[in-house]
This record gives sequence, C-alpha cells and structure tokens, in this order.
Amino acid sequence: MTSAPSAPSTAARDAAPIRTAILGYGLSGRIFHGAFLRHDPAYQVAVVATSNGERAAQAREDHPGVRIIADPLEVVDHAADLDLVIVCSPPAAHVEHASAALRAGLDVVVDKPFTPTSAEGEALIALAAEQGRRLSVYQNRRYDADFLTLRGLLEDGALGTVHTLESRFEGWKPAGGRGWKAHTSAAAGGGILFDLGAHLIDQAVQLQGPVTEMLADVRCVLGGPDDVAHLILTHASGAASYLTMTSLSAIEGPRFLVSGDRGAWRTEGKDPQEAALRSGVQPDAPGFGVESEAERGQISTGEGTTPTPAGTGDYGRYYRELAQALRTGGPLPVDPADSVEVLRIIEAAHAGRRTVFS
Repeated sequence: MTSAPSAPSTAARDAAPIRTAILGYGLSGRIFHGAFLRHDPAYQVAVVATSNGERAAQAREDHPGVRIIADPLEVVDHAADLDLVIVCSPPAAHVEHASAALRAGLDVVVDKPFTPTSAEGEALIALAAEQGRRLSVYQNRRYDADFLTLRGLLEDGALGTVHTLESRFEGWKPAGGRGWKAHTSAAAGGGILFDLGAHLIDQAVQLQGPVTEMLADVRCVLGGPDDVAHLILTHASGAASYLTMTSLSAIEGPRFLVSGDRGAWRTEGKDPQEAALRSGVQPDAPGFGVESEAERGQISTGEGTTPTPAGTGDYGRYYRELAQALRTGGPLPVDPADSVEVLRIIEAAHAGRRTVFS
C-alpha cells in the first residue's frame, strides 16, 4: 500500500486541482457527482472505480485520462495521487469504502444515505477526526430550486411563523425498484426511507429545526423493502412537518405546501436538475437548473395567489463550497453530524409508530 503524501502548502493547494476518485459510476457517480466535477476547474477526476465495462468506457469519455480500477478498495493503492474520495457505492458498502479512504489519508464525501446505522455514522465521524481528514455527506437536495426559494421565504419572514410544512417525493413504480434497490433490506440501507427519507427529513430539519417527536407509518406494499412511508415530525419550535415518500402514487401531490400565520406557499413538480442531467444536459448549459413557469411556486396571504420568481437549483454549489472548505479549512457544506441525526429518525421510524426524542 502506498502512503498518502503530506499536505501541500496553502498556495499549492489553491493552485492545484483537487485530485478526486469516484467509487461507483452508476447513476449517482456519473450524473450527480461526475457531471459537476467535470465542469468545475477546482477538481480533477483521476480515478473511477467500476467493474462494469460500459461504465468504464463512459468514465473514460467523460474524464479523459482517468484511471479505472475494478475494486473500490484499490483506491488506497493510489492514495499518493489523490486528495478526495467520493463514495457512490450501495449503502451497505459505504462504511468499508469510506473507512479505507480515511485511513489512507484522504478526505471523503459519502453519498446519501450516509451509513446504514447512526452508530456507524458516528464511528466514521470519529475516524475522520482521528485521521485528521475532512468528511462530508452529499445532501444535494439542499440545493434544489424549490428548497432554496422556500428557505429564502422563511428567512425573509414572508410566511410569518410557520406551523405546518408538507413535503413529498412521490412517483409511480408499480413493478418495484431495479438493481440493488430492489432487494436491499433496511438493515443494509435499503427502502424508501433511506432513499427519499434521507432527503425529506434533512430538508425538514434544516428548515424547521430539531425534532422532539415523531409518528411514523412505514409499509412494504410490494413485499420487498419499504416503498411507502408517512412521517409526522414535531419540532422543538412547535411546528410540524408532514413528510410523504412513495413509489406507488400515480398522481403526485404538491411538492411543498407550507403554512404560516401570515400566508402559505405551494409548489408543484420536482427540481429540474435531475431530469436535465438524465437527458444529457450538462451543468454548464444556459438556464441549467432554472424552474419552468409550471414549476414556480405560488404564495398567498389569503386573497388570491401570486407566483414567486423562478428558482434556480445548483447542485454544483455543493462542490464549490467543498473546494473552499478543503482549501481553507473552513466549514463543510454538509456537516456529517446532520446526517447522523437524520439516520436516528429513520431508525426510529423503522422501529415503531411513535417516538419521543430526548
């Protein structure tokens, strides 16, 4: 095993790209990470781990000169040529792959869900501190257009004191999931709570603050991992968040419906970035991430509704903020402790219908 080099000077780090490895090059590795790294001069994708020939060919096309390795654990053999590892493997492998990279002296980003258990997340945070490395979680939905608009409305007091937040991720997959998602148990980080709940819960906590109580209805309708879940979170502020996640709804409700003592805000549809990326649109395309007229929110103070300006989603902002953090020692875009709190709520939802958090 090759040891990692000592940290370069601040000036050298500012001038040199952050040499990055992506472990896994499926939808997550290619679309949600690789596409943004490819267009950010602060990064150089130097290594991609995949044993799939088609994905390897795609990685070479996307990142000329990239080194392909078949086993994600081989990344430690290239630590001297790397600064950062992004873990995009299935959740059950997150701990093993992130731990290996941290022990090799590399900074790490872990895709959501962070780890299958909160205890494992805490252990990874402790390992990063022990190794003197930076560790973050890719909670990219903090950079959705609608979420950013809503956060701005709340900060401006446009809705007054919010008492109810409704948030949904709904879709229609009556045949069930595909690939590893079709058969991965909750114990290994599978199911809709880990997949979509990791986003909705994180957003709710970011907007409404700590959770003191929860009611949960989690179901496995198709017989595999959970595919329908409804959570009611009571926050320390007294506000409530009603979260719905399902892959079995042929008609979608509003993405957000947020009510305060001065008004309410509603939006339909999902942030446009994922659909654009899946269709081949690159993050540097004009208008990337900008909501359409149909996706704009509507605000009301009780006398009709008024459209709010089209928001702009920006997943690339996560990596711009990360580069700044790695180069200056400043705050990370996502504190992994936030994701551990989300995992505790997911665990409680799986364990029982009602939970009071101390």
